[in-house]
Amino acid sequence: MTEQTRTAPPATAHEAPRIVTRTGLGKFFADTGAVFTREILLVLRDPFTLIFSLLQPLIFLGLFGPLLTGAFGGGFGGGSGSVSTADTLQWFVPGVIVMISLFGTSMSGSNLLYEIMTGSYERVLATPLDRSAILVGRALKEFAPLLVQGLIIALVCIPFGFTFHVLPALLGLALLGVFGIGVGALSHSLAQASKNREWLFWGVQQSLLFPLLILSGMMLPLEAGPSWMQAAAKFNPLTYMVDAERALFAGTVADPAVLWGAIAACVTCVVGVAVGIRSTRRAV
Repeated sequence: MTEQTRTAPPATAHEAPRIVTRTGLGKFFADTGAVFTREILLVLRDPFTLIFSLLQPLIFLGLFGPLLTGAFGGGFGGGSGSVSTADTLQWFVPGVIVMISLFGTSMSGSNLLYEIMTGSYERVLATPLDRSAILVGRALKEFAPLLVQGLIIALVCIPFGFTFHVLPALLGLALLGVFGIGVGALSHSLAQASKNREWLFWGVQQSLLFPLLILSGMMLPLEAGPSWMQAAAKFNPLTYMVDAERALFAGTVADPAVLWGAIAACVTCVVGVAVGIRSTRRAV
């Protein structure tokens, strides 16, 4: 009777750990989640920046709103009848929420510009993170603060007569988040193009910001402006976003303005992310 013995492989003193590597979409989504988590933690650790950014829109509501009530007593957009404070808020609050989105996302590139100047961004690029995920993760971070700020502004205005339609308003904030991702990606691209030239970023950002605001009818009805201004507003994607937000916050989801706003948000998001991904991949 022969006895068979099995020889086990020799045990190594230090066995190398198995490294699971992701490829394709799995790596992209994992890297995007990692970048998003890093960026959102910076916001959560310093919530005073988020709170302080609410002061400007609240000042607009408190001081500019009563002026609109008095100036357009005959109604907005050529309407008839007297305008109350509640009517003014119903018209003005969506525009203010869009303004928060534009201010916050268009200035998001300044944080990236600071990282470029300090050299920390180069260390991020040296990691195995997918460069497209770096841009998308940073852009997605803009959505969460917008959602919180928009809800706070709407809730603050409810005691003064503002009617808050929950589901349409949440849809409006979601559209605004899609739009904000595109604007944030474009802001990041501008920051990368303004490397070592901080004045260029702020010069371009400020030069585009206020014309877009005025030509969107955000603060004043475009019907009160000249014909050339109304024609120029049709080429401003922010105009369609403001009209869509006013329709949704009024509870009219079936309004055609909502469809045009969704198209403007998606086009801005696709163009912004495409430009941002290209500039991020070319960054050195």
